[in-house]
Amino acid sequence: MKRAVLRSDKKFYFVMLRIGLALLIAFLVCQFPFDYIESVFYDARVRLKPISKGSGNIALIAVDPPTIERLHRVPNAKDHIQMMRRLKSAEPKAVVYLINPNEIVGSYDELETLAELWQSQENFLVAVNETAVRGDDDAFRLLPPFEKLSSMSSPRTSDLKLFARDDVTRRMFISYQEQLSLYPVVAGIFNPEAKDENKIRGLFELLGSNQVYIDFRPSLTYLPTSFSLLLEEGSAAPKAFRDKIVIVGRDIQTTSKDYARTPFSRELISMTWLELHANMIDTLILNSAPIRSPRWLDLLVTCLISLLTVYVVSSLKPTRGLTLLALSLIGYFLVGFLLFWLGGIWIAMAQPFLAVFVSYYFFIPYRLIIENRKSWEYYQKNKLLTQVEELKTNFLSMMSHDLKTPIARIQGMTDVVLKDPNPLSSRQREALETLAKSSQELLEFVSSILNLGRIESKQLELHLQSRDPNSLLTEAIDKLEHLAASKNIKIICEFEPLFSVKMDVDLMRQVFSNLVENAIKYSPENTSILITSEENDGKVVLQVSDQGVGIDEDELAHVFNKFYRSKTAKTSPTKGSGLGLYLAKYFVELHSGTISIDSRPGVGSTFSVELPTAPIK
Repeated sequence: MKRAVLRSDKKFYFVMLRIGLALLIAFLVCQFPFDYIESVFYDARVRLKPISKGSGNIALIAVDPPTIERLHRVPNAKDHIQMMRRLKSAEPKAVVYLINPNEIVGSYDELETLAELWQSQENFLVAVNETAVRGDDDAFRLLPPFEKLSSMSSPRTSDLKLFARDDVTRRMFISYQEQLSLYPVVAGIFNPEAKDENKIRGLFELLGSNQVYIDFRPSLTYLPTSFSLLLEEGSAAPKAFRDKIVIVGRDIQTTSKDYARTPFSRELISMTWLELHANMIDTLILNSAPIRSPRWLDLLVTCLISLLTVYVVSSLKPTRGLTLLALSLIGYFLVGFLLFWLGGIWIAMAQPFLAVFVSYYFFIPYRLIIENRKSWEYYQKNKLLTQVEELKTNFLSMMSHDLKTPIARIQGMTDVVLKDPNPLSSRQREALETLAKSSQELLEFVSSILNLGRIESKQLELHLQSRDPNSLLTEAIDKLEHLAASKNIKIICEFEPLFSVKMDVDLMRQVFSNLVENAIKYSPENTSILITSEENDGKVVLQVSDQGVGIDEDELAHVFNKFYRSKTAKTSPTKGSGLGLYLAKYFVELHSGTISIDSRPGVGSTFSVELPTAPIK
């Protein structure tokens, strides 16, 4: 009892140690962001996400190669004036210029006219790729004659020095030092809640700024209108800009500043700065920014996956364990994708996946040590069992052979005394007959033990020869006729003529003798036993039927088991080892045959033996 308690305490200690190590691994893994790995999983979710519709409130105008080809130059102040007049006639809700007005070429009068035209446009804003500290009113002021234009911060947020450090743009500024950027101000035209940071979905703080992740749509989702189309008189193009936020920018592939890398592609010109602004503003109009899961949830998931990995490595078989682990990771992977696709929820994947590998490779040596220790123990136990089995076999063999000689002498001396012409008293004769009967039973038991030893040691070999099964049955009946006569049991034989069958005569003689002897032993006095033989469908069928006590139906499946005796046999005065039917079944099956029983309590039992007439393979 004390040893069991100690063993239980030791097992509990090791379980708690594994749990502690698993949680420690999860905690340590979560201390590192692994932003590059996480960005790979994030970008995959963005790319595979079903494309959602935009708000429909944004239109783009691009200074593109057809514009340059038509004008044979970059648009100057006159061109911008002409384009702006036509655009203003379409009555857009707002106009956002991504082109720096101070870079536009023209005379001062032309520039002044353009500035006046822009000022007359409601909600006209110039995007400035910079941030300014609070109180610096001149940070975004443009040079004359554009100094009165409204310019707002719209800085690049590519992950160049932070997060994944791969120059991919995934987030946008909302505010810096409580100063709103251009995006919520413009988006607020259609969604007033965009100007309230407390109501913006997915907002997070970074280096004094408030930011959100962009709800991306693939390139060319927002198809731009060529700048050149608005220079054509009578063109119907302006109708597409009515009540829209119009963003004007460049797409002439002369500078990388006009393009951004996105989760869809890391190519240098994968998306124009123009389209990127459309994605940013639409994210706020729809308030659909992805929400990143809190750190406590990432830690909890990592701990659970780490515990699962430790359990798999330390408790399950390798194939089953790896299958369970793979299915769990695939399931988590799919859940992560579905949450992002359906609800815009971004759960961490880098830490849980890394926790799996760290836990797995940390505990594999421990598992190997345990397995090697178990293998060594199994080897030692198997070696010991082999030695014990060999000793048992040698002991049984030696004992059985040594017993056979004195038993034979007892039987011989008993026969001599019984056949002596000198008269014996009835008591002496009864004692000698009992002695003869007991020695015969002992001899049969020793023979059964020898046969069992030969079976278990795989030393039993068939010595086949052709023999008529009827002759073996006759031998068994003749041998046991005196036993039947002592109980006044009549043996009825109905043998059909049979061809000789290849068999081991000694083994099959034991089978038939056992069946006939059992029928006699367990049959009441003054009854009869029917023994039949016939050939049917290429098989020899031999049956022994008695009128004995029978066997219950729930015991029929066990009568051929080793050392099994039925309830009626145990209560009977007739002795037995429980090996006879086991050996009979084994010997019959060695001949590719079958043995079966049909029995009913109070009616009797019928044992059937079927042997193939074809040669045994």
